[in-house]
Amino acid sequence: MALSSGIRLGPYEVLTPLGAGGMGEVYRAKDTRLGREVAVKVLPAAYSQDADRLRRFEQEARAASALNHPNILTIHDIGTHEGSPYLVSELLEGETLREHLGGVALPQRKAIDYAIQVANGLAAAHEKGIVHRDLKPENLFLTKDGRVKILDFGLAKLTQPEQPSEAPASAATLPAETETGVVLGTMGYMSPEQVRGQRADHRADIFTFGAILYEMLTGKRAFRGESAVETMNAILKEEPLETQAGMPVPLEHIVRHCLEKTPEQRFQSARDLAFDLEALSTLSTTLAPATLKQPPRRWLRPLAGLALLAIIAGVFFIGRRTATSAVPSFQRLTFRRGTVRSGRFAPEGRTIVYSASWEGKPAELFSARPDSPESRSLGFEQADVQAISSAGEMALLLKPQSLFGWSGYKGTLARAPLAGGAPREVLADAQTADWAPDGAALAVVRAVGERNRVEFPIGKVLYETADNILAMRISPRGDLVALAEHPPGFGTKGSVSVLDLKGNKRLVGVFAKDRRFAGGAARRRRSGRTFPGWEVGVGSAPHLASSIGPVAHRAWRAD
Repeated sequence: MALSSGIRLGPYEVLTPLGAGGMGEVYRAKDTRLGREVAVKVLPAAYSQDADRLRRFEQEARAASALNHPNILTIHDIGTHEGSPYLVSELLEGETLREHLGGVALPQRKAIDYAIQVANGLAAAHEKGIVHRDLKPENLFLTKDGRVKILDFGLAKLTQPEQPSEAPASAATLPAETETGVVLGTMGYMSPEQVRGQRADHRADIFTFGAILYEMLTGKRAFRGESAVETMNAILKEEPLETQAGMPVPLEHIVRHCLEKTPEQRFQSARDLAFDLEALSTLSTTLAPATLKQPPRRWLRPLAGLALLAIIAGVFFIGRRTATSAVPSFQRLTFRRGTVRSGRFAPEGRTIVYSASWEGKPAELFSARPDSPESRSLGFEQADVQAISSAGEMALLLKPQSLFGWSGYKGTLARAPLAGGAPREVLADAQTADWAPDGAALAVVRAVGERNRVEFPIGKVLYETADNILAMRISPRGDLVALAEHPPGFGTKGSVSVLDLKGNKRLVGVFAKDRRFAGGAARRRRSGRTFPGWEVGVGSAPHLASSIGPVAHRAWRAD
């Protein structure tokens, strides 16, 4: 029986009904102590003896009250009125995501914004060891000021926190496990492990998140059937059939990554997922649209190929500029958290070989192509790629170690065929290397005592300095070697110079500590593609292939 206006539930005076559902009736009420309006959810007396409903009601209160996040509904109080428990929360003005969608796709920017907020809320819950297990558009509320709130933790489950933290005492009363064989969730938004009645951890929420993001972007449910059985079968065996026209490839990849059938192949944390979406939101205007309407099974293979490699820090450019376009467009190639340290084009100009350290692991080599959703591991661990010859031979830096005080590495220089094969060590204490145009000889920067040498070919010293050498490249004709250097301790200025084969040095220009450059020299191009490293041109500013700064590295393809 609905409560009448004016009835008091402890210090809360009922004003008007707001709605009702399977887990209670919701009212607008006034907190007479603080003079504020709140929402009060009451479990009807008819259900107060239902042990399962009572447990879920109490569980929602305890789970949500253990969390303090702007994207999770704030719980103020709990109480009992004439044997019926009630829950007091902040009063929200707006509508649910289900009401907002109405079967229509959202603009991409709005969908990404909502998704970022949900992912951040989930990350906060997961880091406290709380898994929602019943995400759906009905449980996501959009306030009038554009904020998304996660509602209804009635099916929440306590797991081990993702990060070491002290779980609040109230969370200890949540059930630690799901009984195997019991299906919990909402049809169409359950993960495969929930459909099977298996134990579900925080990655189940990530799958459901992917289904909701898909629906926001397309206006259609990711998994649908004529019956519950058909819907469950779709979740277990099928892929969503279509994407929104013009959806950027990286955004589609994020959705697919969330919707992997096995938990191990999805995003492993909502925090990483939020990071990827935030990075995408700042770049969506330049991203290429998706063209595949029917994706192949298994977009991502965790070991065979890392298709979406999301990362922190600066911007890593693998460039291609055309003579007719002054402003390049970019296609993101990596989406995992970590650092991309170097990258080079293969001789055919489409394959990109790069070294990356993902999630704190040692650097490893991968190859990627702009027309493929997957990167492929080349099987070289603790290696950085320095250059690839015209004959398809790589110059690698093995077991690179960071040089304290500046952004360089030192390791063992080795040669290895791009097609596969064991690396052959050449010399120790190398910092960078480049191939001559014919692929017959290497130029190298190496440390000898307290000084750095430029040798070309190896063994012939062209230049020696106490300064740090940031980068070195051979000209297309093989008659000049360009290098960028700066004083020890990262002084206020650095310089870009050119050496001839007799070691004569010509200053091209200087750059400040913030990398602003004044000067000009020669660009290295092949098949219209600018090679990484320092690019110096008359009237142009050079840039490092891997920018140095406190933000992030990402791999991109520039057109």
